[in-house]
Amino acid sequence: MAPRTKEELLSYGVMDAALAANPIRQPEPSDPYYGRTDFTAWREHRATTLREKHHLRYLPGPIPEVHEEDRRIPVRDGAEITVRIYKPTQAAAISGGSPLIVMYHEGAWSMGDLTDEEVNCRLFTRDLGAICVNVEYRLAPEHPFPTWINDCWDALKWAANNASDLGANPARGFIVGGGSAGGNIAAVLAHMARDEALSPPLTGQYLCVPAIMCFLAPEHLPEAYRAEYLSQPAVTPNIDPVLHADKDAGAQLHALVGVADAAHEPRFVPFLYDHSGLPPAYLQVCGIDPLRDEALIYERVLREEAGVATRLNLYPGFGHYFWTNFPLLEKSREFVEDTVKGVRWLLEQKS
Repeated sequence: MAPRTKEELLSYGVMDAALAANPIRQPEPSDPYYGRTDFTAWREHRATTLREKHHLRYLPGPIPEVHEEDRRIPVRDGAEITVRIYKPTQAAAISGGSPLIVMYHEGAWSMGDLTDEEVNCRLFTRDLGAICVNVEYRLAPEHPFPTWINDCWDALKWAANNASDLGANPARGFIVGGGSAGGNIAAVLAHMARDEALSPPLTGQYLCVPAIMCFLAPEHLPEAYRAEYLSQPAVTPNIDPVLHADKDAGAQLHALVGVADAAHEPRFVPFLYDHSGLPPAYLQVCGIDPLRDEALIYERVLREEAGVATRLNLYPGFGHYFWTNFPLLEKSREFVEDTVKGVRWLLEQKS
């Protein structure tokens, strides 16, 4: 595949009229954090606005076909984290065991919780017969890097070691996935699982609007790809209504989450790994997302340089996590349905 042209990439970044007509709610006097500009206020506002829209989501709540259970599991430093397990009800259970899918939520490694991936987990369980493990890893800045990736790796190993007890059969598929920071985590874990010979091995990775370069400057990319790195906020001003990022976004983010040298830390910037021997990858990428081009470049590298099977859905004119922030848009419904189709494709690749 020829590199995408500048004109093609810029065309993806023209905001769709339906998105432009639905602004994000700003803090109001009735909000307890109104008037504050600190990080905690930002975190609270994000959680509040998403919670206000939960009843509008593709699946607004639990469904009878899926049983949900919270567990506390140990991690390496003696702490415990919560995982939520989703299983098909007896009537929906499939013979031969279920595939296993481990999901990690979004939120810039510093926000978010289990509710961010619960719609996907319910759909994967209901429609694909999967056992899902939804991981609530500890967040920065209270728990700086590498806490979250250690938590997530420990949870993945826990899922692998307890698959049979959960009712899963990883031979039917073993997928790691997530969105944004969760997509970053999934990409990192796919490399760690390869390098550490995780058993049973992963068979797929679901990378939804993933952070792959984490806003590193263009000079940290191989020169062959720099012309395609236009969505980086220092190159093209960002207009995404959800993911606010300016030319200093990289330095600000790295300081917030405690990564001292991102350009040399593959557990934070998965682009830095060698990518040979990875399982198939399904990516969803949004046109006005400042993370767009790092994901598009990564898909090319996986497919063309590492020989990894990939599937890509691109949503021109739409922004980062638009489907949860604007759940009534027709494109949001399409996005969620594409997610299930893409993960089904991953399960079909396991052989």
